[in-house]
Amino acid sequence: MLGERICEMLKIEYPIFQGAMAWISPASLVAAVSEGGGLGIIGTGHAPADWLREQVREVKARTGKPFGVNVMLLSPHVEDIMKVIVEERVPLVTTGAGNPGKYVNLLKSVGCRIFPVVSSVALARRLERLGVDGLVAEGMESGGHVGDITTMTLVPQVVDAVKVPVVAGGGIADGRGLVAALALGASGVQIGTRFIVARECPAHPDYKQAIIKAGDRDTLITGNSTGHPVRVLKNRFARELQEMEKQGASRETIERFGEGKYPAAAIHGDLDNGSIMAGQSAGLVKEEQPAAEIIRDIMLDANRIVGQMSKWI
Repeated sequence: MLGERICEMLKIEYPIFQGAMAWISPASLVAAVSEGGGLGIIGTGHAPADWLREQVREVKARTGKPFGVNVMLLSPHVEDIMKVIVEERVPLVTTGAGNPGKYVNLLKSVGCRIFPVVSSVALARRLERLGVDGLVAEGMESGGHVGDITTMTLVPQVVDAVKVPVVAGGGIADGRGLVAALALGASGVQIGTRFIVARECPAHPDYKQAIIKAGDRDTLITGNSTGHPVRVLKNRFARELQEMEKQGASRETIERFGEGKYPAAAIHGDLDNGSIMAGQSAGLVKEEQPAAEIIRDIMLDANRIVGQMSKWI
């Protein structure tokens, strides 16, 4: 069975994590992904704890299958968010933008699995020593906040460096990507951009269409000068931001210019002045589908490829 290790550990049918996206991965999408056999993950971003509690309870009402919560460790609400996760006994947590070490024992005390997102071997080793259950090794092809190493090179190095299961993220949108990730030693994959166009995702229709229409060279990285680079689709906002960086604008000026631009695109559909976060896999995304259908197509494609490969070996 493809991804058997991660599926057995987490009691999921398929080795597919849904990438957690702030604003647009609430209970509707998460429950649909989990019901489809993957692992749906609520994206908290900077949302308050009360919102998360509502979302967790809604997911539980929609499905009895495992799901997760992504915690942005830079959130001003992180302590309250962790409290909700513990009280609601969320099955799995992924983390980003920091080191979750201080929360590991607390989360483990209620049986919560911990899969931090990493973009380097050094961080992967450090987190394994803290007792995490697995890692999401995310390459720079991904949408939103990115590192500086590609998925193809990062994943096998992280796999070689740790003993816990590794989930590959960044640039993966179909069965070919899943098989490639497994060949690199990953136990599963994390997919974000393709799930933006899932029917159950509340992203604005124009945002979804921008991803569907995107080609292979339609993303760029902004925010390098701030130390928090972000991959987005090319538009007026992204080009203006890049020009500000070239001219040496201060970090504060750039961050102020970017405030509210992501929900402007994702929720309100402003494709000129909003930040259209998406990965390089956008060029592989061709249509809006129900989440379960996306998962089914990925697995059918992956199993077909594996079947073909078995004839060559």
